[in-house]
Amino acid sequence: MQGLSPIFVLLVIVLVITNTIKLLREWERGVILRLGKFQAVRGPGLIVVIPGIERMHRVNTRVITVDVPPQDIITKDNVTLKVNAVVFFHIFSPKETIINVEDWYSATYQKAQTVLRNVLGQFELDELLAERDSINHRLQSILDAETDQWGIKVDSVEIKHLDLPQEMQRAMAKQAEAERERRSKIIAAEGEYQASTRLAEAADIMGKHPMTLQLRYLQTLTEIAVDHNSTVVFPVPLDLLKPFLELQERISEV
Repeated sequence: MQGLSPIFVLLVIVLVITNTIKLLREWERGVILRLGKFQAVRGPGLIVVIPGIERMHRVNTRVITVDVPPQDIITKDNVTLKVNAVVFFHIFSPKETIINVEDWYSATYQKAQTVLRNVLGQFELDELLAERDSINHRLQSILDAETDQWGIKVDSVEIKHLDLPQEMQRAMAKQAEAERERRSKIIAAEGEYQASTRLAEAADIMGKHPMTLQLRYLQTLTEIAVDHNSTVVFPVPLDLLKPFLELQERISEV
């Protein structure tokens, strides 16, 4: 028994030191409760906890990611769809996190699901598809206000995926196709309008200068003659022969 005494004393000393000295990493904080009452927030580094009198709760202050599973949402225009999101948050007040809520991770997880269903149900489907950034910001603001009393800061909320029913996907595809067809018709009509405007301006110019019409006529013949496999038969305008006829009359008078 006497030979075991030093070993026993050594084990007691090691046990006391282990329960007294705690090592907290850079991102960890220790909430100390002395006799059940809040004492202080300590760390990082080496801290001393009085065994039997003080109790330490470790808190991770790094950014934590919560993946919210797909939630059944009924939009404002009565469209049923599934939406899943991801929440990024961190603990800014370890004291409130330990004292004010029993399971802060589960509480934040459940609160994120509830806020997601309640907020998205206030929007129509087109708004969910077109205004995702503003909706994400609104989700973040509401969830951050709800979790502030727990010492938790919500950094951002991102909607990951909207799972639309098959019939709604087909309807949206038809709508997109109709929209593209409408735009193509508008572009074609705009082109016809611009072309007709230019043709009207050209007609006015040709009306003031008849010779331009003959030049355009000859240019068209030149373009046709590029294809050597074609035979072009065209009448000769009298205006082109008028100078020669006048010359012949002068010669006859002489």
